[in-house]
Amino acid sequence: MTGRTAGFIMAGILMISAIFAGGAVSVRAEGEELITSPHGVLMEASTGQIIYEKDMDTQVKPASITKIMTLLLIFDELEKGTLHMEDQVVTSAYAKSMGGSQVFLEEGEKQSVETMIKCIVIASGNDASVAMAEHIAGSEGEFVRRMNERAAGLGMENTHFEDCCGLTESDNHYTSAHDVAIMSRELVTKYPKVLEYSSVWMENITHETDKGTSEFGLTNTNKLIRSYDGCVGLKTGSTSVAKYCVSAVAQRNGITLISVVMTAPDYKVRFADAAAMLNLGFGSCQLYTDSEPEKLPDIPVEGGIKDQVSCSYKEEFRYLDTTGVSLENVEKKILLPESVQAPVSRGDKAGTAEYYLNGEKIGSTELIFDEDCREAGYLDCLKKVWGLLPPTSL
Repeated sequence: MTGRTAGFIMAGILMISAIFAGGAVSVRAEGEELITSPHGVLMEASTGQIIYEKDMDTQVKPASITKIMTLLLIFDELEKGTLHMEDQVVTSAYAKSMGGSQVFLEEGEKQSVETMIKCIVIASGNDASVAMAEHIAGSEGEFVRRMNERAAGLGMENTHFEDCCGLTESDNHYTSAHDVAIMSRELVTKYPKVLEYSSVWMENITHETDKGTSEFGLTNTNKLIRSYDGCVGLKTGSTSVAKYCVSAVAQRNGITLISVVMTAPDYKVRFADAAAMLNLGFGSCQLYTDSEPEKLPDIPVEGGIKDQVSCSYKEEFRYLDTTGVSLENVEKKILLPESVQAPVSRGDKAGTAEYYLNGEKIGSTELIFDEDCREAGYLDCLKKVWGLLPPTSL
């Protein structure tokens, strides 16, 4: 395949084991299930491909894994520019009253958005989650409405939120392992900066209130950060109803995997099952990436103010293989029209790039126009005839 740089990574030798805090290792015996928890899924982040699943669509209680959606909405606001990391967030009496996992914010206490993010993702602070929800949406109720709207937009068909932190035991607050993987993928691929926070093991924050100044230590609830090589996140959860759950994100050799475990009987099983799925993925996956494709030819335009327009790849093509086949033989076919009729709009589909492995199609990506080209009018034609409008001018 001419003019392309195609990266492919073989993740190593398949070793299915369970590694959790304490360093113990449990090797899966022949015929034994990979995980003992009732619900789980392993997803490759860049493609969204499911590598392994066990009853992944059953509705279950999410506990603090709820906060993945809370974080997603926070980073959405940061991207829009309506929120900034240095903005000060004031803790309300309601936010302070949250029980469960908390960082003990006082009523009226101010913390920056960045500090609140750390409190949520590292220490799973319910009080910090509610404070951020109120800061962004005015009330937790309105924020939760936006959470459900965002979930629907992602196709999370087995999810409904009742609060922003997962403390509720309402029967109307539920999700599934699959949906947790979906929102985790959206968060870590769209906003990879979150992994800078979720990979922190311990960090101190400073409380500044009318009572004075005091240090408070945040400790990550995700023990895989320390015990599993490459683990960089993301979120744990546990209540008496939800039992133990985790969305674990790990990176090795250019591959990012999301391992979700729901309703585990205890914290050791939660982390062991997450590690077992990650080992399966890193041991069996290789990723083909068309990271530096060749420049595409310009396309002639008929009846436009330009003679031709350029085009490019809409997105980078990535293909995940779990069979072990060699990816050296991936071939690409570029399908573009000989010419197009004006008008042409930037971002519109121009054609398709199709990818084949050993003669079998493995995927495709759209090719799009890079520029606008309006239809030429009478005066444009006159100017072109008289040489006053260069063929490639607007």
